[in-house]
Amino acid sequence: LLQEVEALVSHWNLCINLGGFFVGLFSVTLFGPWSDSVGRRPALVLPAVGMAVQAAIYLLVMYLQLHVAYFLLGRVLSGLMGDYNLILASCFAYVADTSDKRARTFRVAILEACIGIAGMLASIGGGQWRKAQGYINPFWLVLAASLAAALYAAFCLQESVKQQKPAKLFTLSHYKAVYRLYTAPEHLSSRRKLALYSLAFFLLVTVHFGTKDLFVLYELGSPLCWAADLIGYGSAARYLAYLSSLGGLRLLQLCLEDTWVAEIGLISNISGLVVISLATTTPLMFIGYGILFLSMAATPVIRTKLSKLVSETEQGALFASVACVEGLCSLVATGVFNSLYPASLHFMRGLPFLFGAIILLIPAAIIGWIEIWDSNHDYSHFSDASLSPADG
Repeated sequence: LLQEVEALVSHWNLCINLGGFFVGLFSVTLFGPWSDSVGRRPALVLPAVGMAVQAAIYLLVMYLQLHVAYFLLGRVLSGLMGDYNLILASCFAYVADTSDKRARTFRVAILEACIGIAGMLASIGGGQWRKAQGYINPFWLVLAASLAAALYAAFCLQESVKQQKPAKLFTLSHYKAVYRLYTAPEHLSSRRKLALYSLAFFLLVTVHFGTKDLFVLYELGSPLCWAADLIGYGSAARYLAYLSSLGGLRLLQLCLEDTWVAEIGLISNISGLVVISLATTTPLMFIGYGILFLSMAATPVIRTKLSKLVSETEQGALFASVACVEGLCSLVATGVFNSLYPASLHFMRGLPFLFGAIILLIPAAIIGWIEIWDSNHDYSHFSDASLSPADG
């Protein structure tokens, strides 16, 4: 019976996640470019209302003991209104609208840190609340928080798009705007860098999602065999990486360019995952977590690099595409890392973390190559400009 329940849970989780992703894929790339014209507030209100509708449907399912398929209905309705990915896209676009290019990386890092802190509070508070009162009451908080976010965005948040203009919502021009980001021939160099940074972001976030799902399983198994208290401390250490990365990024920016801050963050991530993959004792596991203290410094740099490659009127389209990439990362990470972990248990339990560290070498190489190419390009341009006609 337990195996049958686990199989059903896995089946419905897959259906719900795939349904939300594919519906959200079309809605995010519709609402994101639309917000470049009409403003960010509608693109923040709609997904918050959608998540409130989803929470309300989940509550009805639990109170009335309806069929589990209604969970899929709630997720699809939320996906139609943009879901969590549209909130992320709109928030990052809002930060890009309201910050200058010099301060943008730190502003984006603050938003990333907020995501980490919110995840820590939700996992700690939600877990204890569920244990004390069951599954239903925490969803009332989800409903209230979603409605509060919608009301705040609608009535309190100042609009960030300076030149608003009416635009049709249901038109293919919004999807074409996302397509043009990567194909417009007039800025070939920028579009090439846009594609490379997007690839680096995809690989980095895929490794982040994939390893995050395995930490608890790895800690529970032999030889670590952690109890609940150690698992809680390990979870806290992982979430603290958001704050330590924010502080480290701010300090490193005083003496280094953003590119090299991202490279240091990737080195921290790679080194920490290698240590964790070989950890057989509790102290070594926590040393690995300590090495990860700058692991979240690379993602805000990449988001900012992407933002600077497009114009002010394309920020919504850009971050909509980034949100879709992030949603795809979650699906790919679940499929790859959750398949690799059981396959490697009999010869190396830490192989998925080592595999993730190897994958991260690719974004490190991409970011470094772009920086070197830019430096050489700028140097050549300066040298050519300094030549006089007499020099031939």
